[in-house]
Amino acid sequence: MIKDNKKIIIIPARLASSRLPGKPLAEIDGKPMIQLVWERAIAADIAPVYVATDDRDIANVITSLGGKAVMTRTDHPSGSDRIFEALETIDPDKNISQILNLQGDLPDLSPDIPRLLGVILDHSNTDLATLVTPASQDEASRTQVVKAVVSWQNETFGKAIYFSRAAVPTGTNALWHHIGVYGWWRDALARFVSQPPSKLELAEKLEQLRALELGMTITVGKIATAPGGVDTTEDLEAARLRAAAAKRDD
Repeated sequence: MIKDNKKIIIIPARLASSRLPGKPLAEIDGKPMIQLVWERAIAADIAPVYVATDDRDIANVITSLGGKAVMTRTDHPSGSDRIFEALETIDPDKNISQILNLQGDLPDLSPDIPRLLGVILDHSNTDLATLVTPASQDEASRTQVVKAVVSWQNETFGKAIYFSRAAVPTGTNALWHHIGVYGWWRDALARFVSQPPSKLELAEKLEQLRALELGMTITVGKIATAPGGVDTTEDLEAARLRAAAAKRDD
């Protein structure tokens, strides 16, 4: 049975990235990265799209395109905390029940990603949804690529057991690259942000571990490939090369 599913897409974006300061405004193919993510979220055509940010320049990029941006505090410990503040500003009467949390550093994001998050929430008994894709051996060895331990229920969906920067689980070549996008039920998100960062969250620097330590159920969907994320200058250059190659192929 499909539950009430009034949806919103919120993209958190902060300017003060430790590894690549100013990255939401870094240009790829002549556009700020946050614009590319916003355009792809709009293309999903399933819910209103907002950018939640602590920087006026990021907000101005979105509003100049006719989009919607919400200013938030600068001191949030995670993107989920930022989107909850934005949600309370956008919808104080609590009419929205599902929040699709994308990331502002995924310029290659497919519109199918928010659609799949919404499908998982609509058809699963879960607190939140997220996605994975098979991890290559190179990805498995890189700490910036988060790995998910999943108990698979069928070929497409499973339950998250753990997330780590280490190559887990050991003893298998079937490793899963976690894609840091989430679909939240509103009450689960409210509970999550009401709690301080957990011990495992702080140890691994992975906010989704707070949800697991709170006993929340995370349903995982499988997709074929991960959208290229941007965390470093090398990632940014790779994204620019992909965009240039895609333009040549058009």
